[in-house]
Amino acid sequence: MSTNKSYKSAFIFLTTLFFLWGFITVLVDSLVPRLKDVFEMSYARTILVQSAFFIAFFVVSLPAGLLLTRVGYKKGIVIGLVIMAIGCLFFYPAAEYRNFYVFMVGYFTLASGITVLQVAANPYVALLGSEDGASSRLNLSQAFNSLGTTIAPVVGALFLLSDSVKSSEQIKALSEVEKTSYYAAEAGTVQIPFLFIAGFIGLLALVFAFIKLPTVVEQSPKGGYLSLLKNKKMLLGALGIFVYVGAEVAIGSSFLINYFQSMDLGAVVAGSETMMSIANTIASTFNKTFSDSDPKSLLGIFIIFYWGGAMIGRFVGAYLTKIMAPSKVLSIFAILAISMIVISISTVGLISMWSILAVGLFNSIMFPTIFTLSLEGLGELKAQASGLLCMAIVGGAVIPFIFGNIIDLSGFKIAFLLPIICYAYIMYYGYTKRKKSVVAG
Repeated sequence: MSTNKSYKSAFIFLTTLFFLWGFITVLVDSLVPRLKDVFEMSYARTILVQSAFFIAFFVVSLPAGLLLTRVGYKKGIVIGLVIMAIGCLFFYPAAEYRNFYVFMVGYFTLASGITVLQVAANPYVALLGSEDGASSRLNLSQAFNSLGTTIAPVVGALFLLSDSVKSSEQIKALSEVEKTSYYAAEAGTVQIPFLFIAGFIGLLALVFAFIKLPTVVEQSPKGGYLSLLKNKKMLLGALGIFVYVGAEVAIGSSFLINYFQSMDLGAVVAGSETMMSIANTIASTFNKTFSDSDPKSLLGIFIIFYWGGAMIGRFVGAYLTKIMAPSKVLSIFAILAISMIVISISTVGLISMWSILAVGLFNSIMFPTIFTLSLEGLGELKAQASGLLCMAIVGGAVIPFIFGNIIDLSGFKIAFLLPIICYAYIMYYGYTKRKKSVVAG
């Protein structure tokens, strides 16, 4: 009984971490359109910010796994939180001196801390209780991760995108006093939120340093990584994680705001009483309105529906995967995601907007489902497989970078063919897993 209580407390604390890194991951996306204007960057160079964030998963995942085997889950979590806090503090000097490369160092540091947490938390949640309930626990934790990604666009739209960024010509026209005032205001817009986040993460690190977590030990055999690299089923799953995260980030990042702007949806939304009512209802939670808002902020508020759909879909998907084969649900959701993208690039106006936002709903179950399908039958290799699967999150850097280059060359409508290809592979992966389970049955 005491063990169950201990597991329950640990699960609650760990789920808080899932929420935290979901919130921060999407919140940093909110800075991207601001940085694009401030530094007058191309779409391809702008996505380097997110590339620095996701490349950390590729670089840090295996060292993080090694760290956890030496210091344990609890100390590993505390170290991860401390690294995250340091990453947030980097944003202060970066904003103060308007240095793009310091921002990139900050993102990479922040993502390194999140990677340590990701590598530790996914298998740890799975091990906190019976094996039969592992998938359910991970889906629930991931649902709270989605809650964080749902709230973050609202915070970003209202507090990081809520004022206009001046062009280099406009800045040159300012007096020295006006320039000083403008730069100070720009710095404060970024500095204050991330100082607050750094402080909150620091407090969370202290909490984890003193709470008692159950000791869960799982021995990893020597040569496990080499064995996994020869395992075709696991590698297909890792590729699924790679393309999924890449497609999710490419669509759900700041590119979505730029996509809406390319269709002049700011004016369409502002001219719609219903759309303005929706935007102001959300903004009223923070005692804000959009009467005099920058178009990026107005459009950015609607990204809540992309990430909110992922949260709702994850709860629904948790039920569907109980009554249907998870692989079948995965393929169906991939087909529906493709359908929404096709509708969006074939239409204009609000239909195009809402259809691309609906992709978030069908993204919902993909990560936890691919993750658990990839671990099937791996036995004592599961912990090491988790590290390799987390490495595949680097797709969030690679695919959006390619996506940004295609936008620069051919525009959004052509670029969206890339995530369609990604979802087509996920559909195929789900089909192959379903076929094998039917044969085995």
